[in-house]
Amino acid sequence: MGLKVLHLIDSGGLYGAEKMLLNLVQEQLNRGHEPMILSAGEPHIEEKPIESEAKRLGLPVMAWRMTPGLNLKEAWRIIKWAQAKNYQFLHSHGFKFNVLIGLFPRFLRKIPSITTLHGYVHARRFSKMWVYECIDRVAIYRMDGVVLVAEAMKGEIPERSRASLNIRVIPNGLNIADLKKRSTVALEDQIQQFINSHELVILGIGRLSREKGFDHLLRAFHKVKSEFPGAGLILVGEGKQRDALEGLTAELDLSEAVLMPGYCSNVPALLKQARLLVMPSLTEGLPITLLEAMAIETPVLVSAVGEMPKALGYGKGGHITQSIEPAELADAMIALLHNSCLKKKTEWAAQAVVRDYSAEAMTNNYLSLYNTVAGQKT
Repeated sequence: MGLKVLHLIDSGGLYGAEKMLLNLVQEQLNRGHEPMILSAGEPHIEEKPIESEAKRLGLPVMAWRMTPGLNLKEAWRIIKWAQAKNYQFLHSHGFKFNVLIGLFPRFLRKIPSITTLHGYVHARRFSKMWVYECIDRVAIYRMDGVVLVAEAMKGEIPERSRASLNIRVIPNGLNIADLKKRSTVALEDQIQQFINSHELVILGIGRLSREKGFDHLLRAFHKVKSEFPGAGLILVGEGKQRDALEGLTAELDLSEAVLMPGYCSNVPALLKQARLLVMPSLTEGLPITLLEAMAIETPVLVSAVGEMPKALGYGKGGHITQSIEPAELADAMIALLHNSCLKKKTEWAAQAVVRDYSAEAMTNNYLSLYNTVAGQKT
């Protein structure tokens, strides 16, 4: 009989965590299990990107609207609903449900609870987000299983604390066949017109937030334009830094060469037409976008953080920069754009994704964890 798993997420877009969750749910369905995505959001939000994408894919999803903040009353309603529906596991994706679920003792939850930590964002000390981070670090000790998407993330958990947590490292996985199929689909008119009007296009993809390093990328692109006047830059995503990044774009006189279209419904097709994906992140786990680029054989330039260097074979499948300072980043981008012999690296990257980062392998590892946790409860 299949497992009933309630996946809990309060999503801000359609990025790595969301794509990983959709791939996992699709594969769980394929194997006869009964997953459900519970997508939380504020009451005024009609539909979130993850909800519309889940519907497009035919995946089970429930929109659950609730007031923001430390809403323990609504979290308890969710737990009671999950109990009534006989869910066997609660699977949290993100700090919000780590906190809302983890603050309840196990004897009250009754349902085994697992969290996947997709990456840590280090907020400004004593800010509201920093307080939530601190609560999150405490709440995960009440989880029955803690998944890290990258081995490098173990450094975020104090060594003395690891023994008390049931930790596993499970890399993100892709539905590679679907990804390649989607890469052939037409792009939105605005994006396609921008690509057609530039000699080459560089991509930055991710939440528009400080840790993604897009301000560094914009400043580096300013120098790249002096070497490649016909180059364009597309920054895909939304976030709190949009106004600041738009202001920087205007300050650098790059408004005609930079497109910030918000969410893109078909990132694989965009990657297919790009000359280079640049990920100058300050912190990362294992970004799905990187794996997508590797599968599609788009050349990549990444910072040396998280699991990205390992995924790229420490340089065999892509290019890793030790510095994201604009001058050094620009030099690395220019060198890659001049290099016409990248095929060997992109082929290595595509083979690595099939071998190590498929949705099938990811799902096998999660099912093993579920069974282990269930065994501990009997």
